Amino acid sequence: MIKTEQDFYTAVKERRSIYGISKESPISDDKIEEIIEHAIKHAPTAFNSQSARVVLLLGENHDKLWNITESALRELVPEDQFEPTAQKMEAFRNGYGTVLFFEDDNVVKSLQEQFPPYADKFPEYAQQSSGMLQYIVWTALELEGFGATLQHYQPLIDEAVQKIWNVPENWTLMAQMPFGTPTAAPGEKQFQSVDERFKVFK
Repeated sequence: MIKTEQDFYTAVKERRSIYGISKESPISDDKIEEIIEHAIKHAPTAFNSQSARVVLLLGENHDKLWNITESALRELVPEDQFEPTAQKMEAFRNGYGTVLFFEDDNVVKSLQEQFPPYADKFPEYAQQSSGMLQYIVWTALELEGFGATLQHYQPLIDEAVQKIWNVPENWTLMAQMPFGTPTAAPGEKQFQSVDERFKVFK
């Protein structure tokens, strides 16, 4: 658990995209589930909509997801150019698990009906809420010793994911987060000047 402000700042800083991951886990599966359940419960949502849905894939289910994704990409990427994509799929498959993030369309539609003046904004609010949930899970996994990345292979894999894992049709896939124990450090990150991105008026 985060106990001090400095711990929080450090976690924010050290949450990076880690592509070199292994099938090792520094914590139990029960602890992983606890982290995700805590994030789902406490992530902020517009109008307290609580529209986020999550599927956790471990073991063979995790491998199957990236096999599905690789097969879908082979339909799009020419064979003579596929090797980099194959390497990326293998890197994700090498991980311990994957978190799938969804939004429940029925919740969004219900809010649109209840609050017509905001109807066109609710899909945007759902995106924002999903992003916050993703960030909480990502940072919490980092604190426990995992490395992770955020991937977006929807809608290529949507139909297969729904069929194989019995995901309701009204759940829209937003992102995939493969994670595992890091096997390589992230590259150096370049930062734009904060002065160009932040204004203060007193």
